[in-house]
Amino acid sequence: MPMPAGLQPPLSVALARPASLSSANSLPGGPVYEPKWDGFRMLIVVDGAVSLWSRQGTDLTKRFPEIVAAADDHLPDGIILDGEAVIWRDDRLDFDALLRRMNSGTAAVARMARELPASYVAFDVLAVAHQDARALPFQDRRTLLEEVAVPWAPPMNLSPTTTKLEVAEQWFEALTASGIEGLVVKGVAQPYVGGQRDWMKVKHRDTIDVICGAVIGERARPSELVVGLPVNGELRIVGRTSSLDAQASRMLGKILSPPLGEHPWPSEVKPGAVDRFNRSRRDTVPLTLVEPMVVEISADVAMTGYSFRHVVRLLRPRPELDPAELPGWSGEGTATLG
Repeated sequence: MPMPAGLQPPLSVALARPASLSSANSLPGGPVYEPKWDGFRMLIVVDGAVSLWSRQGTDLTKRFPEIVAAADDHLPDGIILDGEAVIWRDDRLDFDALLRRMNSGTAAVARMARELPASYVAFDVLAVAHQDARALPFQDRRTLLEEVAVPWAPPMNLSPTTTKLEVAEQWFEALTASGIEGLVVKGVAQPYVGGQRDWMKVKHRDTIDVICGAVIGERARPSELVVGLPVNGELRIVGRTSSLDAQASRMLGKILSPPLGEHPWPSEVKPGAVDRFNRSRRDTVPLTLVEPMVVEISADVAMTGYSFRHVVRLLRPRPELDPAELPGWSGEGTATLG
């Protein structure tokens, strides 16, 4: 019995909008909390054979043979699961390993699957026994998912959930060390609606000191800051800020100064140096170099290697701090550019 036409992949997945824990009570039926996994969003479709699909509708079946094998062993025909492919290394989620998997050839994928296998964390179900489950409220879909998951063993995993705010708050604080990005919150009575941001995501943001070594635009009226962190004695570009408002731009223009000596960064960099996931721009990005200055930023905990995965937000400049006092950087050396 094949999947109905409306369940044939690729399928749109349900999405989440940024929110705070305090706003979650507005969800239909009340909130259900679960960890926000730092991996690749993935649908598993079992329709005669197993296939894996990304959020963008890309067929990932050949990229994760170990997940295909596990799904073939543990899942019944006619099911569609929503979840995340993750890789654990040293008791922490390793997003870099997933990126390498996506950018490797067939032979390398097979080797990576053996040496650093991926796991699957399921958090929703779209179909069971070839029947569309998306219109069911989340609590019913969760019951179906838990029944299906009874015989599972790693690498197939069921994402935990809780309706208790105090437990969710504990997860939010305690699971950061494992690479969990925060929480996803769903409404008990919500259906699964692909393409809509009906869920909520509460993500960690860390406040940290970094070094502004360049700006985008004019030094007197910068539009964005390019920031770095000391890595192995080098000031490495790790990202950029979101666009500065007029007040912040004017304020920074008054305190930023030209480099006093040789600067560790070039005057032009590849787009990936300041935006790790920029795929639209092909030409280089011109930098206006400045004398390195400490700034305080608010940033997602999610990083790829030494780079912030998302733009960071400027909180305030810290000209009273010496950049050389940041751990690991002596103010010497050259940059390693994304």
